[in-house]
Amino acid sequence: MPGQTQQRREQFTLGRLPKHLQESFLKQRPRLLRPDPLRVNEIHHGDAVKLLSRIQTESIALSVWSPPYFVGKSYECGISFEGWQTLLREVIAGHFAVIKPGGFLVVNIADILCFKDESMPKVQAENLTRRRSAITREQVERAMHERPSMNRYQIAKYLGCSEQTVDRRLNGNNIRGGKYDTQTRVKSVGGMLEEWALAAGFFPYDRRIWAKDPAWENSRWASLSYRAVDEFEYLYFYWKPGVTTVNRGRLTPKEWKEWGSRGVWSFPSVRVNDDHEAKFPLELPSRTIRLLTEPGETVLDCFMGSGTTAVASIKTGRQFLGIELEQKSVELARRNVARVLGERRAKLELDAH
Repeated sequence: MPGQTQQRREQFTLGRLPKHLQESFLKQRPRLLRPDPLRVNEIHHGDAVKLLSRIQTESIALSVWSPPYFVGKSYECGISFEGWQTLLREVIAGHFAVIKPGGFLVVNIADILCFKDESMPKVQAENLTRRRSAITREQVERAMHERPSMNRYQIAKYLGCSEQTVDRRLNGNNIRGGKYDTQTRVKSVGGMLEEWALAAGFFPYDRRIWAKDPAWENSRWASLSYRAVDEFEYLYFYWKPGVTTVNRGRLTPKEWKEWGSRGVWSFPSVRVNDDHEAKFPLELPSRTIRLLTEPGETVLDCFMGSGTTAVASIKTGRQFLGIELEQKSVELARRNVARVLGERRAKLELDAH
């Protein structure tokens, strides 16, 4: 009977969890039906935290999304670092009820955050390769020792440099802004995501590195420090306890060898962000969807943006469900979905003739 089958499946799943997690898993076990659930194959306008609670429970085989990176994009205006953390923590927690047992949550995000932090010491690097003046600290100190009555401006005139150079050599800062500017904080992302995923009931499963073309525009510090230019991102895979079907047949042998079994995925980023400032390439969700789901299953993206995940779902024969906060992005995503569906219908009609 269906009820007995469901009970056996639950016992099988729970029995393989560590004892201290079984009670927690049952406590979070959702009701099997929700009134007025979000419709599949649509882009829904609203807050991801709120709308996740309206998705049919255990209906999502894969949720793959790229959240705001907290790097100063226009749609991030007004959000603090604490607010950003709360957003991701709550979104991840809201996924537990809607992901199928054995299903996956995949988060695409940069490996580190860089943002202004008032708690950082305000010390400017002594960048020898960018010096416009050959005057050294030793020369400044010698001149001050030999002419103790001179102020900084007089010392600068005596050495043939600017008073800014004198201050930089002595104090390692920039009197026209450097010593007053808030320093850039660098923080790893993976540890935070893992903590939030574990708290929600998910377990780290794997990760992929997306090697893309160098993002010089997002790496303004590259010429001012030893930090590397941004040229890769992570896809963190989190697993909901349950039976996972491993089917390498979803890919061709060539695809499995070249990227299905590989930890580094190499393909370019979107060349022109003319209609949305943070698009990821179609290849990113397409590979993830084909690797982790079967045709006909439902894929969720709760930060849908321009609709790339929905388009990838359609092209790979999956259903989709999208959530997007910004109305203009919702409209853009819907247009992109309509275009792809139109192309698909036209092809079917052509093939029929």
